[in-house]
Amino acid sequence: MNKLLTLNELINVVVSELEKKNYAYNTICGYRACFKRIKKFADKLGVTHFSEEFGFCYLKEKYDCIINSYSDKQPKGAKHAIRSIRLLGDYQIHGVIIRRGVKKKDYKKPEQFKHILEAYDLECSRNNYSKRGLRTRMQRLLFFIDYLDQRGIKNVNEINAAIISDYVKTICHNHEKSMASILTTLRVFLRFLYLSGLTNTNQSLNVPNYTKYYYPKLPSVWNPDDVKKLLLSIDRDSPVGKRDYAILMMVAKLGIRVGDLKALKLTCLDWKKREIIFTQTKTGTPVKYPILDDVGWSLIDYLKNGRPKVSTSPYVFVRYIAPFESFGENANLHYIITKYTRKAGINIPHDKRHGLHSLRHTLASTLLEKGVPIHTITKVLGHVNSKSTNIYLHTDMNKLKLCALDPEELIKNEY
Repeated sequence: MNKLLTLNELINVVVSELEKKNYAYNTICGYRACFKRIKKFADKLGVTHFSEEFGFCYLKEKYDCIINSYSDKQPKGAKHAIRSIRLLGDYQIHGVIIRRGVKKKDYKKPEQFKHILEAYDLECSRNNYSKRGLRTRMQRLLFFIDYLDQRGIKNVNEINAAIISDYVKTICHNHEKSMASILTTLRVFLRFLYLSGLTNTNQSLNVPNYTKYYYPKLPSVWNPDDVKKLLLSIDRDSPVGKRDYAILMMVAKLGIRVGDLKALKLTCLDWKKREIIFTQTKTGTPVKYPILDDVGWSLIDYLKNGRPKVSTSPYVFVRYIAPFESFGENANLHYIITKYTRKAGINIPHDKRHGLHSLRHTLASTLLEKGVPIHTITKVLGHVNSKSTNIYLHTDMNKLKLCALDPEELIKNEY
């Protein structure tokens, strides 16, 4: 912004912008209350203008957190306070209200970029990006498109290094893995614009490289006894129970991803060869799984006695709501494992992931402990290469103990 506004002026103009953008009345009231607390804190310190340092100070003093405390459990009210601080900082730096939430179904793309986004979507499809990967990519891209629109950009040729730099500032508080993904998405999009002749300059060269190495979290794994308790808690006499049992068995025993389970068709089941054959939705690579005895009987029980007879869906697993179609595109089936976790009385720590994907992690760790080669586990999990699988090496504590150095032996050899 050209003029540095006082904190009071900045608050007033931000509230006015929220009203112009048709934010809900209750939402605006919530921001007003939060801004009032921020102003009171500023008056106490004698601060008249907003700054990033002041925002950090406020969050640390009032909530004992920082603006990018994405990995920690946040105190009550901290999330809204962080968003309020970001609103003030964004408007002071960029002169716009930046939306960071997930785009709603009724979201309308800026008219001046509609044809470009359609062309990019088509190009991604030609390059055989998976539907899920493309959806995530476009979701990230729409935040950049929104930013351009709010900055008054009417043509992609107006994008320059300064605009890109300003946008990157808006994502600097994201998780490092998210930042790397956003920058990659932006770089690929800008390169597409140049190679397609839509821009005169290759602005992808102005997107900074994120070089900080990312240390992934250790996979969350289950105790084998808890997995047994989970499966035993399912009522296999009911149609829903038969379906849920088959789903959980296929994840726990075969390690099939949720997206692949939802996309699994009846034609993928080759009963003569006792194989499940399909193309992975995430990687686009064909895979083949054996129909193990316990998995096979759970599938047979579901298909013969649990799956709605009136369903004409080509998919294996369907919802028990008429017209008994397949699960929705965005359904993660988390409610299935949550339901039986509670029923089995399994206590899950707050900071531990316990979705269906964690059963894949458990299978990988179990195979590793049994001495199965890493490249075999890679094939079982459907990873493109073993780099994604290597993280499970850190979960085998018995093997890691064998790698530990003996301090006394080390000191002895130094002399």
